[in-house]
Amino acid sequence: MIRKMPSGALRADGQRMEEIMSEKNAVPLHIQTTEIYLRFYVFLGKCLDRCLDESEKASVPEQEFQRHFQETRTQVGERFASNQRVKDKLEQEYERVTQKAMSFTKNPNNETIRKELSQERELLKIKALTLSDLLAVFRST
Repeated sequence: MIRKMPSGALRADGQRMEEIMSEKNAVPLHIQTTEIYLRFYVFLGKCLDRCLDESEKASVPEQEFQRHFQETRTQVGERFASNQRVKDKLEQEYERVTQKAMSFTKNPNNETIRKELSQERELLKIKALTLSDLLAVFRST
């Protein structure tokens, strides 16, 4: 028969059982970082998808999409605050993608811009797939 430990129960060394359980359930920092990194690239890709495909834009209201995108961007800034080089690189990537998206929004019939967006989307897809695979490896170990 398994007994439930009373709240605040202590081990022989004085450590609370709740602390031990939360440590076991804690997600390692490298996995959290990879998840945030992946989410950032997914949102960058979705930003371009919303330009290229009206059905994508209709699937989630713009205000909700922007709210989630900004939350992710904030997480990226917080996570990489100690690594200015990575933080700057991600900020440049964000600026480049959103500028291209705005440019296309202003000129939706410009085939050159559409082609650039499609190429950028493919690059983001590759980055997201790579990070997704890396995350799977991290989680399996």
